[in-house]
Amino acid sequence: MNRLYSFRRCPYAMRARMALHYSAVPLTIVEVSLKAKPPQMLALSSKGTVPVLSADGRVIDESLEIMTWALAQNDPEDWLLKDNPAAQSMTATLIEENDQVFKVSLNRYKYAERYPEHSREHYRAEGEVFLRKLDDLLQQQRYLVADHPSLADIALMPFVRQFAHVDRDGFAQLPYRPLQAWLAGMIESALFTAIMAKQPEPH
Repeated sequence: MNRLYSFRRCPYAMRARMALHYSAVPLTIVEVSLKAKPPQMLALSSKGTVPVLSADGRVIDESLEIMTWALAQNDPEDWLLKDNPAAQSMTATLIEENDQVFKVSLNRYKYAERYPEHSREHYRAEGEVFLRKLDDLLQQQRYLVADHPSLADIALMPFVRQFAHVDRDGFAQLPYRPLQAWLAGMIESALFTAIMAKQPEPH
C-alpha cells in the first residue's frame, strides 16, 4: 500500500495530498507529530521533513516530485497541460519563484520576531511582489495559467493561504481582488476540504 507521511498544516504536504487525492491514488496517510517523528519515516528519508511518499518500492521526499508522480498515474483534468508548452513553462517559473523566493519572504513575514533586521511590514511588502504577479495573471483568467485548475494553482495555493492567514484582516484589505477570489475558491473547493479532513491519530 502507498503510504504518505504528512503534517496537516504543512503547505508542502498540502499540495502533495491534493495531487494524490485528485489522482485517486490508493493511499494510507500517516499524520506525523513534528515533535516525535516516526522511526519508519526517518528510515525512509533522513531529511526528517514531510511529505514523504513510499510507493511502488520508491521513496519520494520532495512535494513537487510527489505531485508529478501522482499526475503520471492519473490526470483526468489535465493539470499538467500536456499540449501547452507555454503554460508548462510558466508553471515551472511560478513554482520556482514560489519555492525559492516567496517562501523565504513568507517565513520572515510569519515569524518576523526571528528576523529583527526588518519589520513585519517590510517582509509583507517583499511577499506582495509575488502576490501582485499572481493577481495580474488572475485578472486575465480564472486560474493562474489556464482556464481550469492546473499544477500551478495547486502547488502555489497552500503558500498563498499561509501568507493570508498571518493577518487575515490585513490580507482582505489588500487591493488584490482576483487573487483573493481565487484563494477563497480554492479553499472552499471539495478537493481542499477533503485533504484537510483530520486523520485518526496513529496508535
